[in-house]
Amino acid sequence: MSQPPASLTQAREEFLGMVETLRPQLHRYCARLTGSVIEGEDIVQDALAKAFYALGMQAEIPSLRPWLFRIAHNQAMDFLKSHGRKFTDVRDDLDDVAAFEERPDPAIVRAALARFLALPLSQRSAVILKDVLGHSLEETAQTMDTTVMAVKAALVRARARLLEAEKDAQSEVQQQKADSTAAARADLDRYASLFNARDWDGVRALVADDCRLDLVSRSQRRGKEVRAYFARYEKQDVAFRVVRLEGQLALAAHLAGATTAAYFVLLGWESGRVTSIRDFRYVPYIASEAEFAE
Repeated sequence: MSQPPASLTQAREEFLGMVETLRPQLHRYCARLTGSVIEGEDIVQDALAKAFYALGMQAEIPSLRPWLFRIAHNQAMDFLKSHGRKFTDVRDDLDDVAAFEERPDPAIVRAALARFLALPLSQRSAVILKDVLGHSLEETAQTMDTTVMAVKAALVRARARLLEAEKDAQSEVQQQKADSTAAARADLDRYASLFNARDWDGVRALVADDCRLDLVSRSQRRGKEVRAYFARYEKQDVAFRVVRLEGQLALAAHLAGATTAAYFVLLGWESGRVTSIRDFRYVPYIASEAEFAE
């Protein structure tokens, strides 16, 4: 595979440096629109790729925050449509504006990602932008390409629905835990045990010859190149724990001395061998948004 010109690689790195502080906010928005930290990151990557290309066509650099949020918003809309996700959108009654309050209930800011999916899309976008991310009413309206009055109406209804949904949160969490088979858990437990014991030969023996590796936001490898992936881990004090992340089993990476997950790794399996590895260590902000349990 041919390598991109050095000038293009340098330009891409400079662009990623420019958007580094905004990237977690973009992810927070997209993750709540889709209900998934994983799919939210996919959308952010696609949005940044479009923005990088579009920036080369600009006579001058636009105001990054509103510009990137607009691109991410449109990318998320396209994603939801193409994946057949719930895309109901109702016309919010402007009479609701009378009940609008500037400050949201803190429970809304803490609401689980899955709760947002119960909202019609206009309400979902409005409450994430305004209440979760702290955008102004004007910025929210600009991103959504609508009016401030419509945003206020959407917020009133969205807040009411979210607060109602949070009442049933505990039972819903328990229901989401009813997933994966004992065999899948056993495979991940074996991988984590070998990894934590620093048995690198044992770990590599679990990896299929044609395994695909995705170091999210950094690089992709396949086959023999994947085996070199573990060389870095041999030099780091990282331990894996098997967790449930968004309805699937995953590995939570814990750095030495830490009590919370630093990032996650998803493994694909076939006949007891690892056929794909998706490592999110280069986008650690996902851990702060993810809902997971051991």
